[in-house]
Amino acid sequence: MERISPHQFMTLGSAVLMGGTFVLIASGVTVASGRDGWMTVLPGFAVGIPYGLMVLSVLLQYPNKNLLQISEILFGKWIGKIIGMIYILITGYYGGLLVAMLGNMYRTIMPLTPLWVFYLGELLLVLYLLGSGIEVFARFSEVVFPVIVIALALNIVLAIPQIEQGELLPILSEGITPLFFGVLKVMPFPMIYILFLAGISSFLPTSKQDLGQLKTGVWRAVFLVGILNMMVVLIQILVFGPRETIRLGNGILVLGKSIEISRTVSGIESLFMGVWLGAMVIKITACSFMVSWGIETVFNLKGLKWNLIVGAVFLGIAFGFTRGPYMLKEVSLVEGYLMFPLTSVWIPILWGVSRWKKGAGNQ
Repeated sequence: MERISPHQFMTLGSAVLMGGTFVLIASGVTVASGRDGWMTVLPGFAVGIPYGLMVLSVLLQYPNKNLLQISEILFGKWIGKIIGMIYILITGYYGGLLVAMLGNMYRTIMPLTPLWVFYLGELLLVLYLLGSGIEVFARFSEVVFPVIVIALALNIVLAIPQIEQGELLPILSEGITPLFFGVLKVMPFPMIYILFLAGISSFLPTSKQDLGQLKTGVWRAVFLVGILNMMVVLIQILVFGPRETIRLGNGILVLGKSIEISRTVSGIESLFMGVWLGAMVIKITACSFMVSWGIETVFNLKGLKWNLIVGAVFLGIAFGFTRGPYMLKEVSLVEGYLMFPLTSVWIPILWGVSRWKKGAGNQ
């Protein structure tokens, strides 16, 4: 059976958690919390830590099983299968929306290129990673994720000369209530990471020493991605101001276009579009793995044929959302009203029942 190391777990988890959040997060939290929106990013991501630790705690009691299999053990076969089908539907629909999101973004750069070209290119890479297995996917993330981090750090540092003084002032001018709404806006982002942990748990090492390293990996992944996204939001507010940050939507790409290096290199947004491609491919591949794990657990079906069917479903969903604004609204609805409720209810109840049964078994 395939296994991934604690280091691969941390890197892969960070890459899945990051996804394309750095492109659109600034606009969302600034709408909710104004110029103080950057303060809400890290607390919102930190919500993922207790959920991640709950997943690992359940794994310790039921090693070599994913949370869908464990749900069948603890809740019964039929309730477990219902949870599994909900898991498949949500992650599959979300994966198709991400394919549409990436294709529509690239079409803004190359408007004469048909959408199916972008979709097919994405899915070929995703299906290759899905067919190669979780170990290859983890190695791919080990290569791509550091590039994402370096590119974001460069974008932030090179934008410092464009900072406008006074854009952050006055701090907390509207009180702390808007910060609450900003945190709520960010909280759904870590939930795709938790759903991924629910499936990948069967591929994790199970010794107590490794479990300690996995817990550290959860902390590191959440704080690394949370801090990076916080800095992305902060630099956009400092450079563009709150109103322009909201209007731009994908301000980090606009920021890359405005950067100049020694008056010789400018307009490096293409670099960040390439970085976003890598980040989104990782997130789409994670969704395809989750759907595959769900189908295998619930229906006992696996293999190339079912991987191709998953790809075809993603493609069908993507072609249903060719209008950018409508598609982005649908992504937000899935994150906030499907993924977040599922994870918020399923993981704590599963953890609580496993602890209760463990205590009952020790008596």
